[in-house]
Amino acid sequence: MGKNTAVRRLDLGYFIRPASETDGSRPRVEPVLAYLVQHDQGLILFDTGIGSADSGTEAHYRPRRRPLQEALSAAGATLDEISLVVNCHLHFDHCGGNPLLGGKPILVQDVELATARRGDYTVDELVDFPGATYEEIAGEAEIRPGVRIVPTPGHTLGHQSLVVRQGDGTVILAGQAHDFASRFASDQLARQAALDGVEQPLPDHAPWLDRLAEFDPRRVLFAHDCSVWQPAHGNF
Repeated sequence: MGKNTAVRRLDLGYFIRPASETDGSRPRVEPVLAYLVQHDQGLILFDTGIGSADSGTEAHYRPRRRPLQEALSAAGATLDEISLVVNCHLHFDHCGGNPLLGGKPILVQDVELATARRGDYTVDELVDFPGATYEEIAGEAEIRPGVRIVPTPGHTLGHQSLVVRQGDGTVILAGQAHDFASRFASDQLARQAALDGVEQPLPDHAPWLDRLAEFDPRRVLFAHDCSVWQPAHGNF
């Protein structure tokens, strides 16, 4: 299962996170990355890039967009070939290309969609648009053989990640479950220290890390970091 499954990274631009949001004194430029999962039952697109926003949001983040069609073309695919869309969450930098995929099933946690529809959360036009077709999920679900959605709340209550089993191991598309691979690594080590019985104090870690660890991932990929997490052991 999953031996013919491949994952391609899509570069969909970048934005400038202001210093007020970086826990530092300087702004930070962050990539916006999506992922194309090539599966025997059709192409799955995990996130769709930066959407158009109001003038205040545009000025705040100063995004530079790469068109989704261009990124897909570079990966040898087209919009028409996408069979499923999965958004890790519905902020404007993750669901911006959704309106280009009207009629395609969009898989999202029910709590995430409900939050987005209450307003003051994202760009409303990126959530409800002509042809928007949502499949709401409550918790974990296998959406294709060897491809599973796992809730990873934190950044938002309805955040979710995608677990993709391949012939040589498992890849996790973690979205913005962590901003950086290094932070994911730190939380993994905090979890391991707790399992090893190291006495407190220890850093907190998200309880869903236990679930992700059950898949024994060989790589974890992120939405705003080009770096990749890999386990400390094994080959490169």
